[in-house]
Amino acid sequence: MDLAIRIAILVTLFVIIASLGSGLFYLIRDRGQSRRTLNALTLRITLSVILFLLILIGYATGVITPNLTP
Repeated sequence: MDLAIRIAILVTLFVIIASLGSGLFYLIRDRGQSRRTLNALTLRITLSVILFLLILIGYATGVITPNLTP
């Protein structure tokens, strides 16, 4: 469980970065004429919410612990 949540968080981060890149590519290439930029933004927002939930689950289960040293 510990490794699965960490891998899921990392994969989600990489997919968010890929979605950001594809959104930029579509924005430059299509010049706002298609909905592909909007779809990339929608995907990125959805993945960000999933990432936030994964971090909350990891914290609640004790997989992710806060750094107690100042």
